Amino acid sequence: MNEQKLMSVLGLAQKAGKIVSGDFAVQGAIKSGKARILIIATDASNSTKKEYQYQAEYRNITVYCALTKEQLGGAIGKALRAAVVVTDAGFVTPIVRALEE
Repeated sequence: MNEQKLMSVLGLAQKAGKIVSGDFAVQGAIKSGKARILIIATDASNSTKKEYQYQAEYRNITVYCALTKEQLGGAIGKALRAAVVVTDAGFVTPIVRALEE
């Protein structure tokens, strides 16, 4: 995984207004069908990971575990974040590419 590339793409998506972060906002985006991809922090609690993964899998949303809470938050210019959702399909390909490098 190319952490720097992933963080910069997440930063661009945030500037474009295509990132949803924060527990209630992430759950809302998943439930409303706006979520295109879900990224969960590697150091999120197991119960948090299970809850998000269950919700995302139920709605066929791709889930990745990457970066720490600090890195996820820092990438989008916020405090610690356990999970972020990307709501624009245009950002999915570069994010997946960075995750799989």
